[in-house]
Amino acid sequence: MDIRQITPRYHVAPQITPDDLPGIAAAGFGTVICNRPDSEVPPEIRAADIQAAAEKAGLAFERLELTRDTMTPDNIARQNRIIEAAPGPVLAYCATGTRCTMIWALGQAGHMPVDEILATALRGGYDLGFLRPVLEQLAR
Repeated sequence: MDIRQITPRYHVAPQITPDDLPGIAAAGFGTVICNRPDSEVPPEIRAADIQAAAEKAGLAFERLELTRDTMTPDNIARQNRIIEAAPGPVLAYCATGTRCTMIWALGQAGHMPVDEILATALRGGYDLGFLRPVLEQLAR
């Protein structure tokens, strides 16, 4: 598993499997967010199987499938609400962790300086410089 810290409460990862969930729980996470649509994955790692394994491991599970078309203000706000309501650290996953980091960054626009958002994402291993114009527009 390649778990990357974005903030102390928010971490991202590439696709996880049901076998990863006990380790995720043991690492102290309390909530897992699936940001990857089932249409992108083989049957054995669909969200329902990840959710069942997460719940068995004592983790809360949220599904918010994201694509370019569904990275909407409503979904950005929903992701923020999930993170804020979580009692402890959150792990969001998608194909590579990039979408999970992008939705976090978009949710921070107007709350953090754009340079800080981009630097935070980069420390986590995600270069989101291409989002600068959008983040600057949202921050206005």
